[in-house]
Amino acid sequence: MKKVELYTDGACSGNPGPGGYGAILIYNGIEKEISGSEKSTTNNKMEIMAVLKGLQMLKEPCEVTIYSDSAYVVNTIEQGWIYNWKKNNWIKSDKSKVKNIDLWEEMLRLTKIHKVKFVKVKGHSDNEYNNRCDRLAVEARESL
Repeated sequence: MKKVELYTDGACSGNPGPGGYGAILIYNGIEKEISGSEKSTTNNKMEIMAVLKGLQMLKEPCEVTIYSDSAYVVNTIEQGWIYNWKKNNWIKSDKSKVKNIDLWEEMLRLTKIHKVKFVKVKGHSDNEYNNRCDRLAVEARESL
């Protein structure tokens, strides 16, 4: 199974407001950058979109290490929140409805295809790829 690294980040001006996402896929030393934006969105949605768009680029099942500075995204998968939410009809432990259900459903679908591991990185620090993803996300947002 091919091993891929996926760095992701989202950015939003206001919450909701204009937002963007950026991702960098690395396979065998080859890097591919992707980005996109939405006129009215949230930071969490852009963080999720960065991961989804990166995984959707893969043409076959891969072993993917996903690096994100979003504790929300990383914990949702690594702590198993997503499985409890789905089991409870997308209701969280505080009895509120989960936001972005359509995106989490797509995350479940893609994580069944690929073997994924999420790694939390510190945002806006010395991680070159995270900083590049942040720039991609901000540039995408600002291009609206």
